[in-house]
Amino acid sequence: MKTEYDVATIPITLRGAEKLKTELHRLKTVDRPAVINAIAEARAQGDLSENAEYEAAKDRQGFIEGRIQEIEGKLSAAQVIDPAGLDAGGKVVFGATVELEDEATGDSVTYQIVGEDEADLKQGLINVSSPIARALIGKEEGDTAEVQAPGGVKRYEIVAVSYR
Repeated sequence: MKTEYDVATIPITLRGAEKLKTELHRLKTVDRPAVINAIAEARAQGDLSENAEYEAAKDRQGFIEGRIQEIEGKLSAAQVIDPAGLDAGGKVVFGATVELEDEATGDSVTYQIVGEDEADLKQGLINVSSPIARALIGKEEGDTAEVQAPGGVKRYEIVAVSYR
């Protein structure tokens, strides 16, 4: 009997799941057939023991197959969350977009809390397990979050929380 604890779920936003599905589709329909053709062409050249194209194609095939398995595993364990459908009563939760103000400098910054595969600081997407996300989760507009940064503790006021 399988229980809900057998497989850990990985939170991912709807956008992140779609991105993984798109990559998986490309790997299966474009990259995999291309590498199979490259292997066939390299084999046709004869002696495989000194065939660099064959070795490179086999390495690429190994990478593609590994990535396909990794993505399929993540998608099967994914708990897809649509931030627009959240109603967390103004609390910071996975998927929330949070506007912060650095209490020391007055600088303002906006982050969305996302899964590991989606995180991209340049786009304002932070990993749910990052120190800043962990400091924010559960807090509300007007609260202060303290984050241990390399230069010491930083304090941020939560200016706004939205779900989009």
